[in-house]
Amino acid sequence: MSRKIVLAYSGGLDTSVICRWLQETYDAEVVTFTADIGQGEEVEPARAKARAMGVKEIFIEDLREEFVRDYVFPMFRANTIYEGEYLLGTSIARPLIAKRLVEIAAETGADAISHGATGKGNDQVRFELGAYALAPDIAVIAPWREWDLNSREALMDFCEKHQIPVDYQRGKKSPYSMDANLLHISYEGDNLEDPWVEASDDMWRWTVAPEAAPDEPEVLTIEFERGDAVAVNGQRLSPAALLETLNTIGGRHGVGRDDIVENRFVGMKSRGCYETPGGTILLKAHRAMESITLDREVTHLKDELMPRYATLIYNGYWWSPERKVLQALIDASQETVNGSVRLKLYKGGVSVVGRKSETDSLYDANVVTFEDDAGAYHQGDAAGFIRLNALRLRLGARSGRKLTE
Repeated sequence: MSRKIVLAYSGGLDTSVICRWLQETYDAEVVTFTADIGQGEEVEPARAKARAMGVKEIFIEDLREEFVRDYVFPMFRANTIYEGEYLLGTSIARPLIAKRLVEIAAETGADAISHGATGKGNDQVRFELGAYALAPDIAVIAPWREWDLNSREALMDFCEKHQIPVDYQRGKKSPYSMDANLLHISYEGDNLEDPWVEASDDMWRWTVAPEAAPDEPEVLTIEFERGDAVAVNGQRLSPAALLETLNTIGGRHGVGRDDIVENRFVGMKSRGCYETPGGTILLKAHRAMESITLDREVTHLKDELMPRYATLIYNGYWWSPERKVLQALIDASQETVNGSVRLKLYKGGVSVVGRKSETDSLYDANVVTFEDDAGAYHQGDAAGFIRLNALRLRLGARSGRKLTE
């Protein structure tokens, strides 16, 4: 009895080989799923390529709004950043793709899903943890962990042998392994595998070099409702359109480039370069909005929880119960995060130059002023506050304990 397998399909070399390999190795009927999450390339050509492979059920879906609304924005409510640098552009796309893979499997009566992630990276974990969380009895096939096609030449030989039409020509090599969506574009491999080598200027696709950015700064305003950005410069936009707008603005000012070495979940260190112009702006703006609308202890609690939340997303646990519980807490904190933030972009930098909230600001100029505060704050009260907080320090000193110098 032949199997039915849903394949995450881009139409490129790897997934075209996987499609044929699944058909032959498993005597399978393959269903293809191609997601448009803002990668900047046409996805419709994948339909013709899938048909040429004999695929009868082809799913091509525009998921840009769902991606930003239900994944990127919830993540940014937590000011999420992994290991102090990475804005999780690849990580946050995988739960959505995994969800649609298992949904399509249920719709089409397939008993398995397949992906093109390698056995060395994080994506295999993200896809499969997501799939098992949503469909515990689904089978997952990861060809890169099974076959012996371990080089580009072997893939090209397979294409020639099985008459698979591909856009790549023998002898030409794409220099980087890239992943793109509305939040970011990433670059790995080739000369980047040496962490001492500087990335070449012609690698970057979304951003100009900061040195080549305009000599005049650009000021923009972002409006927030319940922690989510809803408008740029007074124009209300859908989630996807808003992020795309910020990508364009940030890109022309060289905002959002990052070159990092990260710790993969599977155990190795990996060097990658990222362009996240809109996300970089959004993170800065959101923190500024929270600075006047969140209680101090709520802010600090969120900051303590954020690294755990970021690790859950990075490691593929978006659909886990602990992430959902954290999300509920985070979302509850955002009810008062309403207002506007003004930012200045200049040669790769993003600076906050203003923030206001007409309804939820906790900032009281009458209290913080250096001028006469008309009794809003009694400075003499601070003496007792300091004495109480110093009590344990004084008792420790009297007991003869010495602080480490």
